Amino acid sequence: MATKGGRGRTADGGWTVDGRPDHLRRAAEGSARRLGSAPIGLYQLHKPDPAVPYAESLGAIRELLDAGTVRLAGISNVDSAQILLAREILGDRLVSVQNRYSPAVRTSEAELRLCAELGLAFLPWSPLGGISRSSLDGASVLEEDPEFGAFHRVARERGVSPQRVALAWLLARSETVLPIPGASRPESVRDSAAAAELVLTPGELSRLAVQ
Repeated sequence: MATKGGRGRTADGGWTVDGRPDHLRRAAEGSARRLGSAPIGLYQLHKPDPAVPYAESLGAIRELLDAGTVRLAGISNVDSAQILLAREILGDRLVSVQNRYSPAVRTSEAELRLCAELGLAFLPWSPLGGISRSSLDGASVLEEDPEFGAFHRVARERGVSPQRVALAWLLARSETVLPIPGASRPESVRDSAAAAELVLTPGELSRLAVQ
């Protein structure tokens, strides 16, 4: 079981970032009680808090690991330097990094490569990056689309959905990549699962690499 910590709520229902060690400890302990699962299998620090030194937030995660509240740890929305710092503080108990990465947003390329080198799971959030909305556009528009056009063309050639192609492309990026797509329909869940069996050719991967 996995969950996250490091956020707070405002009086009007908005979200804040809270990486204070005492907040992280209380949040993790509360999650464990509500989930009825201790230790929590994977506890992920949602994002660095600019008001708190990142090492202090990571130190709180280490304390949770040492106390047995958490079995394994992950971090999210981080750069390469922060991954290395987390590795230094948490050691082998750091197992995952969750950053935004998709056909449309590839800014975490360096972090993806670093995770592959370190053997960390890389969990792309929002892995489809708007490709579902692009499916509603006309075919002529898709041919010109700089972000998704190649994915739609490969999908038509293969007779599958562009979403399946996008997930197969992500899986081919590294053996440690584990996309986390959302779905609201059973059909979407089945289509996403089928991406694991779609092996893209080197030529197709070359076409999809262009952005």
